[in-house]
Amino acid sequence: MAKFAALPYGKLMASINHAEVKNVAGESGAIYQIEVNVIWDSKPDGDLRIVASIDDGGWRAFLPLTDSLIIKPDGTRL
Repeated sequence: MAKFAALPYGKLMASINHAEVKNVAGESGAIYQIEVNVIWDSKPDGDLRIVASIDDGGWRAFLPLTDSLIIKPDGTRL
């Protein structure tokens, strides 16, 4: 999430509808899937919403942990 939050608005626009998905190993050896999506928050050319989710492929995949952040066109982060 921090990687995406640090990007300027223009670069984030290029990521709209192109999910970034990574599988990473935790300290316990468990494999986690992390997915980050950039979408329009309410209308095109307006605020962007970054949505990140993580799950372990088990039951948690049905209800992953999520976090989100809104980026305004002027770069303000909410």
